[in-house]
Amino acid sequence: MSGPNRPRVVSVLARWLLGTALVTWRYLWETTPLHRGAERRGEETDRPPRLPAGTVDDQVQRAEDGYGPLYHRRFRVRVAEARLGAGRLIDWVGDDFKHFVPTEVVDIHTGELGERGLDVADEVLVEMPGPWNGPVRVVGRDSGCLHLATLLGHMEAGQVQFRAREEDGLLVFEIELWARSSNRLVHLLYSHLRLAKEIQFNMWVRFCLAAAAASGGRAVDGVHITTSRLDLPRGAAARGVS
Repeated sequence: MSGPNRPRVVSVLARWLLGTALVTWRYLWETTPLHRGAERRGEETDRPPRLPAGTVDDQVQRAEDGYGPLYHRRFRVRVAEARLGAGRLIDWVGDDFKHFVPTEVVDIHTGELGERGLDVADEVLVEMPGPWNGPVRVVGRDSGCLHLATLLGHMEAGQVQFRAREEDGLLVFEIELWARSSNRLVHLLYSHLRLAKEIQFNMWVRFCLAAAAASGGRAVDGVHITTSRLDLPRGAAARGVS
């Protein structure tokens, strides 16, 4: 191992060992209710939306490029007495994405973006323990939604959207994901050994709770998680029109 690479490897291993232990400890002692429903059989409506025109090139890793079943997940938290509106919360997510992730396990690299925040075509590296780094590209951003697509090298092939809205006097923050494993090895770890799946689950739950805290309000009934699984042939995934 070359000298310049050694500190980075040590850093990744330390985050893996210490960070994962800390997240697991927090998960075991988490007092926020987690409403994790049973996995249901997917339908046509569980396919991902088409990516916006002009955002796809040979670096984008679409769901149809992946392996194994398509998982459609939603993580949702409802917030009472929020001091931020939906648009301002999504602006914060786009401007300071790192604020919302569990940094003891996940690191965010935004390259030359500095403090200007994320915009369409910007790329971000989500560095996770082990071989599961997640390069993504911003394919959409407006006052109510931040939309990312996975790039080559990501453990998954698909999309994720971060949305907020006002509903029945509450602020609703939601993360919606459509993804397949990027290859057979990830499929084994994700669908069978479940290690990567649980790491990701913890990350998105923490993201929702961080969004609730950032709004200045309180989560009224915990985090609700739904999962659908849709078995697809290779090359079939997207639905709708951008």
